[in-house]
Amino acid sequence: MDKEQQLKKWEGYRDWRNRPALKGCHGGLLAASFVLVVEVLENLAYLANASNLVLYLSKFMHFSPSSSAIMVTNFMGTAFLLALLGGFLSDAYINTYCIYLISATTEFMGLLILTLQAQIPSLKPPVCTSVNRNIPCEEVDGGRSVMLYAGLYLVALGVGGIKGSLPPHGAEQFDEHTPHGRKQRSTFFNYYVFCLSCGALIAVTFVVWIEDNKGWHWGFGIATAAILISIPVFLLGSACYRIKIPSGSPITTIFKVLAAAIYNVRIPRNSGNAIENMNTTLSCTTEAREDEQHGRGNAEIQSVTEDLKFLNRALMRTSAPPWLECTTKQVEEVKTVLKILPIFMSTIMLNCCLAQLSTFSVQQAATMNTHVGALRVPPASLPVFPVLFIMILAPVYNHVMVPFFRKLTNTEMGITHLQRIGTGLILSIVAMAVAALVEMKRKRVATQSGLMNSPEPLPITFLWVALQYLFLGSADLFSLAGMMDFFFTEAPFSMRSLATSLSWASLAKGYYLSSVLVAIVNNITGTFSRTPWLDGSNLNHYRLERFYWLMCILSGLNFLHYYLWARNYRYASSTPDDQKEIQLH
Repeated sequence: MDKEQQLKKWEGYRDWRNRPALKGCHGGLLAASFVLVVEVLENLAYLANASNLVLYLSKFMHFSPSSSAIMVTNFMGTAFLLALLGGFLSDAYINTYCIYLISATTEFMGLLILTLQAQIPSLKPPVCTSVNRNIPCEEVDGGRSVMLYAGLYLVALGVGGIKGSLPPHGAEQFDEHTPHGRKQRSTFFNYYVFCLSCGALIAVTFVVWIEDNKGWHWGFGIATAAILISIPVFLLGSACYRIKIPSGSPITTIFKVLAAAIYNVRIPRNSGNAIENMNTTLSCTTEAREDEQHGRGNAEIQSVTEDLKFLNRALMRTSAPPWLECTTKQVEEVKTVLKILPIFMSTIMLNCCLAQLSTFSVQQAATMNTHVGALRVPPASLPVFPVLFIMILAPVYNHVMVPFFRKLTNTEMGITHLQRIGTGLILSIVAMAVAALVEMKRKRVATQSGLMNSPEPLPITFLWVALQYLFLGSADLFSLAGMMDFFFTEAPFSMRSLATSLSWASLAKGYYLSSVLVAIVNNITGTFSRTPWLDGSNLNHYRLERFYWLMCILSGLNFLHYYLWARNYRYASSTPDDQKEIQLH
């Protein structure tokens, strides 16, 4: 009877009451569906304000366009970077279930502060009455600026925790030991991006319209209500969830292996010190015992690979302190983590391009004719174009393209993770070239119309800017789902939440890189010309088209860097016979 009960348990998982998770009762599509619904509400709450925040900061808090753009990219970058903290805590000490609840509560508090500030006039700077774009208005300062930053970064902390815990929580609901379970997990990541887009669609249409026509306090209020509703929705699925047991800090394992390898550098390779080829039973922690049950095969766990040979020195028998003793399995796990880092680094430039969706692109559209017939479209609703495209393309990709390529290649994956990411990188290059051409056209219309210094909208439709949004939205679909699936699948069992968070950390680095590029470009161009490319309160005097061409060139160089790493990458989750099928060619 005990043996039968053991077979029914999900090893390494518990339910929400800390009891063993049972097969047939916990996990599966039903449990993952609650995560998808929650993501719609969570992304609605986040993007309802983030998509339009650059205009709120410039029009109501009176920051300059470039300062507003930098503040938004820093805010969004911090939110996504904090996903690493959420992922780390989920793997090491708490779990994805609790991290979500804590983070959602934190985001709710931040949105509540922003709602109050938007509602009460005394908490905002005086209304600006200047009609000349070249005359700056009084910026928010003092206690009011403290309140603004407190609200924004409480939201960032909450969003980071959610992004670091919710995707891996959903992905953990599927059985990775069966082809059906792995296919369902891949489908989950595709529909996770679809649900991101569903929340974004409501945010950039209905909520943005409310902000522009009824007031920002209503927009912040809707976002606050959305994140509050997401908490009971998430709790409704509690009885279905299987929750991975935290297994200690993965960072400790990484540093221990690196420290042991460095310590043993002084020992010659041909000395009498032998590498422990079967050391999985020595110095094993709880983490190692749990991971063995979820590893990708005993051969991988118990044999030393030739990749990153330097780390094999961590297995030498030496006079090293006991705390530096490493198992073969730990060394191989660290190798896996180090091998995915170049892929992670190669995606940062793509996300730097995506950062333009929330900054300069919105400001471009704000200077143009935003009417479609009799309907006035708020500039911050421009992301509706890539959002709609993603909502159409995601099901088509999952139910048409993937089955077709599975039959064509006769592989389980069909289209590999790295091929998806590479496609996203190429689309981002095209998007930046299109953005540069559109900006050249917009500036030409402004000059010909004599409206360079006027707040009047230019006689050119904002739908021109929608072109770059379509390409960037397509790039986002291919890259984000591909990155999450890739990092989750390739990472060791004990590091999956942290590894999945690399997808969001890449976004964060992209937003930070965007801010750094703006500062560098302004410093260099300000030195060699009368005015920097991206400085001042009038967007019409910016050299934005040159900045976009620079981004296009940098993206092209970045793709070459990505290709060099991706074409030689060997998937840790595949057998040797499968390797030639899944290389990026």
